[in-house]
Amino acid sequence: MDAQNLDLAYLALAAILFAIGGVGLLIRRNPLVMIMCVELMLNAVNLTFVTFGKMLNDITGQVIVFFVLVVAAAEVVVGLGLVVAMSRRRPGADADDLRLLRG
Repeated sequence: MDAQNLDLAYLALAAILFAIGGVGLLIRRNPLVMIMCVELMLNAVNLTFVTFGKMLNDITGQVIVFFVLVVAAAEVVVGLGLVVAMSRRRPGADADDLRLLRG
């Protein structure tokens, strides 16, 4: 398998991962699963950035991946804080119950 076909395989894998994350985000109502689906989508984007960086012989894609990972870490901290606050008020709550956090 030559390099161009391998790059296309990476892009196809990234598209499949992004689609799985998007479908999971739209279908599932559990906030923790929704956060995991967003993380899956962000990792698919990271794979795309790295693949295009390799294809173009440019390190910019890997630098962007670093910043995406920082944003993803901040998103997880905020998201898990909301999930913990919501589950303390009402165990078994789903994403529609976020309005309960209004105080």
